[in-house]
Amino acid sequence: MADLVSANFIWSIAEVLRGNYRRSDNGKVILPFAVLRRLDSTLEPTKKEVLATLKKAPSDKIARDFLLQKASGYPFYNTSKFDLKSVLGDPANLKANLLDYIEGFSSNVRDIFERYEIRQQIEKLEELDLLLLILQKFVAIDLHPKQVSNVVMGQIFEDLIGKAMEASNEEAGEYFTPRDVVRLIVNLLFSTDDEILSKPGVIRSVYDPTAGTGGMLSVAEDYLRHLNPDARLTLFGQELNEESYAIAKADMLIKGQDVANIVWGDTLTGDGHFGKTFDYCLANPPFGVKWERQHDFVKNEHKQLGYDGRFGPGLPKITDGALLFVMHLISKMRPVSDGGSRIGVVLSASAFYNGDAGSGYSEIRKYLLESDLVEAIVGLPDSLFYNTGIPTYIWILDNAKRVERKGKVQLIDASSQFERLRKAVGEKRKEISNENLLNVLRSYEEFKMSPNSKIYSKDDFTYEQVTFDLPRRVSCVVNEDSLIQFEVSKDAHKCAGDQIQILIKKIREEFDKDSKIERQEFRLRFTSCLEILNKKITPAQLEKLISIFYVDDSLAEILRDSKGRLIPDISGRFTEKGQLDTDWNKFLSEEIHKFLPDAELVDSSNVVGCEILWARIFGKPTDPEPAPALQERIDALKKQLLENFKGGNRD
Repeated sequence: MADLVSANFIWSIAEVLRGNYRRSDNGKVILPFAVLRRLDSTLEPTKKEVLATLKKAPSDKIARDFLLQKASGYPFYNTSKFDLKSVLGDPANLKANLLDYIEGFSSNVRDIFERYEIRQQIEKLEELDLLLLILQKFVAIDLHPKQVSNVVMGQIFEDLIGKAMEASNEEAGEYFTPRDVVRLIVNLLFSTDDEILSKPGVIRSVYDPTAGTGGMLSVAEDYLRHLNPDARLTLFGQELNEESYAIAKADMLIKGQDVANIVWGDTLTGDGHFGKTFDYCLANPPFGVKWERQHDFVKNEHKQLGYDGRFGPGLPKITDGALLFVMHLISKMRPVSDGGSRIGVVLSASAFYNGDAGSGYSEIRKYLLESDLVEAIVGLPDSLFYNTGIPTYIWILDNAKRVERKGKVQLIDASSQFERLRKAVGEKRKEISNENLLNVLRSYEEFKMSPNSKIYSKDDFTYEQVTFDLPRRVSCVVNEDSLIQFEVSKDAHKCAGDQIQILIKKIREEFDKDSKIERQEFRLRFTSCLEILNKKITPAQLEKLISIFYVDDSLAEILRDSKGRLIPDISGRFTEKGQLDTDWNKFLSEEIHKFLPDAELVDSSNVVGCEILWARIFGKPTDPEPAPALQERIDALKKQLLENFKGGNRD
């Protein structure tokens, strides 16, 4: 029977909807009705016992739920007198009886259908005169667990989700991670633990804070069940999008998991699994997405709790919150004393280099590396996701690394490991085949240097950023613009008061208009002008007045204060990066002074940063085009341009 039941067969029911629903909306009907039929088939044998228990069940909700779950044999039940077959037996009251049946489910199941907005779907199906036909199609399929195991039903459900999401590429990208990518993440995550996971009675937990439709959790469970059918894997997740949450929860229900472990809500502002830690964590957090709505909550936690909270190291810019989820995941790792944890998370390239030294991005990277959490990073091919063609990277984090990996970070370039799809699905034009997956795993497990596998010390990505100043060189110019600035200046009015116009007249008489004057000469002559005020002017006040007439002049002398100290040109300030043991004074004299002999080191500005220059590590340098060949191409282009514009102006 299981062989006859396939996702394609169930999905073929969508043909009934053709012309009435958009293809991308078919899933909103097919998925909840598939769940409904699975639960209906499952509960059918114990229906009478549940109704009998209901009659004598106590009013206390907890005791009542316990007895009804015991009667059904599952962590859910239905107390309606109807099932799908009896609903079909009364076509005149089809909609009312179906809604009564759905309302009879326990709250943990009813929540799924409410998120699917199944009442609205039923209303529309009845309006289109399709409700009876859809129910007949589903009732014709026996989806009882004895006929279709949880594993097979899970595979069917996954395929249904895939078809529904592929029909809506935008939603697929946001809530549905392609299965080939998920399989690679799961294999990387579990590969070093195969021996432990194969032991009888092993119990492990997996958590996804951005669960989407639950695909990562499902693939993780499939992996472990194939490795060890007796293993017990408990799945935990949280998802903000209501429809995706409903799909994930339904999938867990079908697989026999505790649906209470799948929580709806915003992970950043309301951790649905507060205080819990897990053996494995997976996530494909949204990258390049603003976190304005969560900003106040996250910032307060960062300031008030520091490292006792989730966001101690720092905060990324509000334009991209992906690293916030990474820090959240770290807070969910089991302590090393309890066996430790491993994390697999998908990030974009911005996680490597966004932010200068001292920024939130850099501080987060520095924390990950200094804590020796980063085990490996795998660079994926581009065009793997439905709604973006950009390259992505899998980060594997481990707080209990094997001895040979301690203090080390492995970078794997898997950008060439793909097969092209015959037909693109949105932006997805490539997929990771089983052969590609095995090639990546081989590089990871061998842990050796090769053209596509690089091994570094965790400290190799840390750098010191120092700041250099260039001196400011100025001359002084008296012209209409500078005189207007002087006239409206608060400092000038403070010194001259009601004699401001008399002073301006004196300045006009003393200086030739628009002529550049060396600063010291200007100072002497300007001081003589101030004598007309018959007022004592401090050196600081004098400097403020003179500065109004400054103009940058690369040929002038270096500008210094009254104590002879260099006054920097802020617009010319620049930074350099180098290793932590760099002798910056030597670097200044031997390198920078070759080109900028007046540059000075600003010692107090040195800060430590962290970045991973992926393109530099795996980039393949190419020789420049020979000059003759380049000139030949230029001549050919010129000739082509002249031909294109023949008869026009060729200047």
